[in-house]
Amino acid sequence: MPHDDHPHTVLPSDPALRVKTLETILTGKGLIDPAALDEIIDTYQNKIGPQNGARVVARAWDEPDFRAALLEDATAAVSEMGFFGRQGEHVVAVENTPERHNMVVCTLCSCYPWPLLGIPPGWYKSDAYRSRAVREPRKVLSDFGVTLSPDTAVRVWDSTAEMRYLVVPMRPDNTEGWSQDELARLVTRDSMIGTGLALRPEELE
Repeated sequence: MPHDDHPHTVLPSDPALRVKTLETILTGKGLIDPAALDEIIDTYQNKIGPQNGARVVARAWDEPDFRAALLEDATAAVSEMGFFGRQGEHVVAVENTPERHNMVVCTLCSCYPWPLLGIPPGWYKSDAYRSRAVREPRKVLSDFGVTLSPDTAVRVWDSTAEMRYLVVPMRPDNTEGWSQDELARLVTRDSMIGTGLALRPEELE
């Protein structure tokens, strides 16, 4: 068989089309249920992530004892809130401060704390982000609209199948007396990856 006729060369080049092709094949063989897949995706996109992570961060901002427990053993702390399971077996929380900004990448694939943040965004899985985040993190942050003080160090954490990271962003000013539900509205997915900051109160819609 000529090389150009090898089966892999006739698959669609676009990743989304490849996924659809694979889904069609597996559905035809009776190996998957498209409705079940849609339900799983909807759950992780709209019911889990990033709302669960935002609740964790809001509680850490509001409760010093929980913050200390989270930074000491994040897996136990988030499990106590009911957030555990596949892709979230081992979680480490790292806290942003004026002196240090944390950022998370998976240099090998797309390891990510699904029970807290849901499904990873497309850019998190891209080759460009995975390579540049390690080589030039400040430039990557700039691309996301984040400009840090020169005095703030940037620490990049490599997420793996054995260890996934949750960034606890700095609490915005002028939020004293806010409830945890109100605080959670300030926490974005990107701020828990480290490619963004928590919203300021005036940025809420």
